[in-house]
Amino acid sequence: MVFNTGAALLDAIVLAVVDQDEIGTYGYKITQEVRQVLDVSESTLYPVLRRLQKSGYLDVYDRECAGRNRRYYKVTVDGKQQLTEYKKEWKNYSAHINAIFEGGNDIE
Repeated sequence: MVFNTGAALLDAIVLAVVDQDEIGTYGYKITQEVRQVLDVSESTLYPVLRRLQKSGYLDVYDRECAGRNRRYYKVTVDGKQQLTEYKKEWKNYSAHINAIFEGGNDIE
């Protein structure tokens, strides 16, 4: 990808991915899904997950899988509110960018 990804956009994408599963999801799966749209490494995503947890946007819990514990992440109520705000901001931002790319700058 030729465009840099800021922290807020990465946070928004991670929250959106985690929010897709009602019971939450685990780190490797999050990484795989985020990689479908961005070129990021696990070493980039785990600090994002910790930051979102520290901000109160994600809950973390362990579940057994094949005899081992797997760490799961689930979006909190505050995380859902933040995701809604990110979506609103993204819609506005992308509309402005698209208007410029398409030769105009009329955005309401």
